[in-house]
Amino acid sequence: MASERIDAESLGELTERVVNINPVSKVVRGGRTRSFAALVVVGDGQGHVGAGMGKAREVADAIRKGIDDAKKNIIRVRMVGTTLPHEVTSRFSGARVLLKPASEGTGVIAGGPVRAVLEAAGVRDVLTKSLGSNNPMNVVKATIKGLESLRTAEEVATLRGKKVEEIL
Repeated sequence: MASERIDAESLGELTERVVNINPVSKVVRGGRTRSFAALVVVGDGQGHVGAGMGKAREVADAIRKGIDDAKKNIIRVRMVGTTLPHEVTSRFSGARVLLKPASEGTGVIAGGPVRAVLEAAGVRDVLTKSLGSNNPMNVVKATIKGLESLRTAEEVATLRGKKVEEIL
């Protein structure tokens, strides 16, 4: 599935959220070198979200690199009002994420990494369940993969050459 590249500068103000900071040690001849891996999610709250990973010797540098990487990987999330168009289960590596549309006023019912992605994207009402692995990187990637695979009724109707009423 080919997704169009979205330029981060065209979106305006992006909110940044650090999902996870992982301290990493490497044993070398002179001792241990310590660095940090930061998982960051950026979004405009209007249906655009991206995730990125940054590694550096300092936490602040790792976060900055993660933000830069996330801005390069922004996708558009299709929404119906404040929720998702349909239910979707997506997988990435060992992580499985179930995303379900919810009625107005429900809120974001989601755990850590999934919540960060959905709030950055601007989804207001959704039910989620994280199944399988709880590795934050894989959970975030599974969530983004699920959001990317969403299709509205109008898009499906045009693909099939039918009217929306025929599909619903």
